[in-house]
Amino acid sequence: MFKAALFDLDGTLVDNMALHTDAWVEVSTRHGHAVPRDRFLREWAGKKNEELIPMMLGRAATDDEVARIAHDKETLYRSLAATRLVELPGTTALLGRLKADGLKLAVATAAPEGNRKLVLDPAGLGLGRFFDAVVGPEGNVRGKPAPDIFLACAKALGVAPADCIVFEDAINGVKAGVAAGMQVVAVTTTTDAQSLRDAGAKWVIADYESPLPL
Repeated sequence: MFKAALFDLDGTLVDNMALHTDAWVEVSTRHGHAVPRDRFLREWAGKKNEELIPMMLGRAATDDEVARIAHDKETLYRSLAATRLVELPGTTALLGRLKADGLKLAVATAAPEGNRKLVLDPAGLGLGRFFDAVVGPEGNVRGKPAPDIFLACAKALGVAPADCIVFEDAINGVKAGVAAGMQVVAVTTTTDAQSLRDAGAKWVIADYESPLPL
């Protein structure tokens, strides 16, 4: 049915959104703009740091502020993830099966390179061996719910958007997949099933040991 599968990273390949949330709550509190956990999960997840930090501050941010706050947050996240990062149940088996079936695979993530390495590099979880392309927040792509990053993945793989299936965990990510003209499988690592369906997910699962549409 599909020629390519596009995976978000945080909360989709790895069960780490609680770690990101812990880091954002602490850093936002340090900077005097405490953000509730639920707001991060429902409104922020999937966006780039350059988009999130002005939302946190409630105003435009200078390049220096963005760089400094992003560094604080990502340093804290990586310290938490170093000993607590795990893949979602069934991830390795699913990726191996999709590759064996001839699908092209890509990662579509707002995570900066240092965070991606923890998941994709051999020194981390090593999941990068399955993927044909990785598209991050670099350049002019807009963060989710804009479709840019998924469309960039389809282009990188040489596959039409309609031939791609997206795996996501966040409301913004589901909306981005739908806006890209793709069908979406959502995992309930961070968001309840009904909210994911309301955002446009065609299928909702608990993890990759659940029955899948492919």
